Amino acid sequence: MDTIEATEGKTTFFVPVQDNREQFPPGTAPVFFNRRMELNRDATILLISVLKPSDYLDAMGATGVRGLRVANECGIPVTINDKDPEAISLIEQNVARSGLPVTVTCRDACSLLFEQSFDVVDLDPFGTPAPFVDAGIRGCRRFLLVTATDTAPLCGAHLKAGIRRYFARPANTMYHAEVGLRILLAFVVRETVKHDRGVEPLFCFAREHFVRLHLRLTRGPQAADRTIAQIGFVMQCPSCAYREEQHGMVPPAATCPHCNKPLLPIGPLYLGKLFDDEILGQMQEHLADMTLGTKKELGKILIICREELPTSSFYDYHMLAQKLATSPPAIDDVIERLRAAGYAASRTHFSGTGLKTDAPLPALLAAIGTSGPTGKNPD
Repeated sequence: MDTIEATEGKTTFFVPVQDNREQFPPGTAPVFFNRRMELNRDATILLISVLKPSDYLDAMGATGVRGLRVANECGIPVTINDKDPEAISLIEQNVARSGLPVTVTCRDACSLLFEQSFDVVDLDPFGTPAPFVDAGIRGCRRFLLVTATDTAPLCGAHLKAGIRRYFARPANTMYHAEVGLRILLAFVVRETVKHDRGVEPLFCFAREHFVRLHLRLTRGPQAADRTIAQIGFVMQCPSCAYREEQHGMVPPAATCPHCNKPLLPIGPLYLGKLFDDEILGQMQEHLADMTLGTKKELGKILIICREELPTSSFYDYHMLAQKLATSPPAIDDVIERLRAAGYAASRTHFSGTGLKTDAPLPALLAAIGTSGPTGKNPD
């Protein structure tokens, strides 16, 4: 296997040579490595530097870069696993080069996790993590980290695949990125609570091509019951931007107050908070002293996430402006108009043109289509 050197953070390692003439260069190499996932890996390094767990498993190591970085930049014991012997050869080469005390195993990830446990279990497969989540929970003592790159099924573009993998009904809405994250999180919740364990999201976010969950798993039936209480649906009007949240295992029948059409249930979703504000604050403090290639972008995400309202959907105000046949004002102007009218409003990390608010839809449309405060509207 031909390899070249690469560096992320404070860690240098070998990766396979890729054909950059192809549309998706990582797919041309015998062992997978995606440079575009550096932000994903940087977020993990930053969070683990805050959590300080006792040990860590990179369950699908490929080149081993994620596990190597955790060992080198966070200073905790690491196991890197992969079932592909060719990947193991490269991982061992990288471990030998690093001189770090990393354990390397060549196992099926589910088999390994049924036999051993780790303080942190990191599932970063190619595509869907669904087949590995139950095993990940069984082998996880405290922290479960999950990446999904099958965003089309999660977000509703490939509806049948989304239903099969996550036993939920997604929808390709203006807030589809948040739908995808909350469907994945609800799936992890359903897999977790059957073990009488609960889920506490620490830092869950989405970017263009992936969804990333950083979760704390807690123990006991009461913790599981508290987690189940966060499951529900977003009820979406098929004709307009109106939507409402409904907690519970079964979506109720509901009608749009504007169009008088039946609302379509999206989910089940996790309707609770996606972030732990104390953890995010500690991450911001640590970020200043970290060597990370995506430091600036990650810092912006943390700022937005700490300000983001805990609603389970957002509005793309550019899309709403288009329907109003008006030029969209600056997003900060819309947010200020809503706040001046007595509503809560914020940006969202999911989209640069997305905003969250507790304002009723007519008040939001007025804030987009007018140049002054909207005033309270009882809808």
